[in-house]
Amino acid sequence: MSQQDIYISLDIGSSSIKVLIGEMSEQQLHVIGVGHVKSTGIRKGAIVDIDATVQSIKKAVEQAERMTGIKIHDVILGVPANQTFLQPVKGVVAVNSENREIGDDDLERVIESAQVMSIPPERELVNLIPKQFIVDNLDEIKDPRGMIGIRLEMDATMITTSKTLLHNVLRCVERAGLQIREIYLQPLAAGYFALTEDEKNQGTAYIDLGGGSTTIAVFEEGLLKHTGVIPVGGEHITKDLSIVLKTPTEQAEKIKRQFGHAFYDDASDDELFEVPVVGTDTTDQYNQRYIAEIIGVRLEEMFELVLDELARLGVSDLPGGIVMTGGVAQLEGIAQLAREVMQTRVRVFVPDYIGVRDSAFTTSVGLIRYAYADDKFYGRSSVADASPYIAATVQSTPAKKQSQQVEYTDNGNKVSVIDRAKNIFNKFFE
Repeated sequence: MSQQDIYISLDIGSSSIKVLIGEMSEQQLHVIGVGHVKSTGIRKGAIVDIDATVQSIKKAVEQAERMTGIKIHDVILGVPANQTFLQPVKGVVAVNSENREIGDDDLERVIESAQVMSIPPERELVNLIPKQFIVDNLDEIKDPRGMIGIRLEMDATMITTSKTLLHNVLRCVERAGLQIREIYLQPLAAGYFALTEDEKNQGTAYIDLGGGSTTIAVFEEGLLKHTGVIPVGGEHITKDLSIVLKTPTEQAEKIKRQFGHAFYDDASDDELFEVPVVGTDTTDQYNQRYIAEIIGVRLEEMFELVLDELARLGVSDLPGGIVMTGGVAQLEGIAQLAREVMQTRVRVFVPDYIGVRDSAFTTSVGLIRYAYADDKFYGRSSVADASPYIAATVQSTPAKKQSQQVEYTDNGNKVSVIDRAKNIFNKFFE
């Protein structure tokens, strides 16, 4: 029987919180549990009420637990791109072994070497993404282990974010009774999953149209190059509908989801639907085309802001076009409107997994897929294989502090040195 690994992701968004339980087997993801609740205490991707956020996380976790019978203890956490900064870094070490073969220990040391540069006290390291390894001036190496050399170098991208923003997220997760297994920048994990290899190499903008904000990530040469956040999202469309139609916000959200259309020319003007008027017992009638005009105006503004943000980031050309996802991307006709406004190729990405065929789950799925790929590269194993989870328990391994001593698991297996090197978040829990 093949080993099957269980991964649990936590996506804390402005409009909803999603917990996804996935089983990875032979590179394939099988979704076995979902928790999806409306979030409270979060505005524009940042936490403004810790207690309310904690309660929302607990509800999402309980929902996923009830669906699967699995007790959730630890999660793969995605952090938003708000106040994110990307910086190129370099690590250099001498190969240690007598036969000059590069191994896990050398990889660990070159990663640590790249992290040596000072980080401002108000910022925190999130991820370190290797761009290439160089062995004795031979570059463009993806994995140097097993090669023979004297000098090992690594070019990488260091991702840092606001310490306040990150620590507030971590505090909420801890107070919800969860441990954090790994942390990844949301557009980094989601973009690697949603974009094709050609799109990542050619130069493509990944745009996540969320509830409270819109996240932009530009990939080029296979790497994340730029990130930005616009404080406008689907909630603004809902508010526009609520004001113009004079209907409660909850009703406006339902209308947006059920009858919404982004492209005025393709919207229907035949079918009429009733909309309750706030503060009265009466209803008004509207057609889809009228709704599309309201939605289209706000979306055009959002796409113009996206273009402005891309210009601010220094992105003038996108040979790979634009890939859109997120809850707002489900609106019918949104790709046509985006092509017209941004004058480039646009496609909408939707995860193709049973139970999460919804663009709002792109980040949740991406976190699991990225963590699995990361584990494979660094030689880590998942928390446990499938059997303990079937028994309704998740065995969580506490974060291990980096040490020069060899560590072992309870069953006597040696812990990978790369596992220790990658545990860069231990200081949060000390």
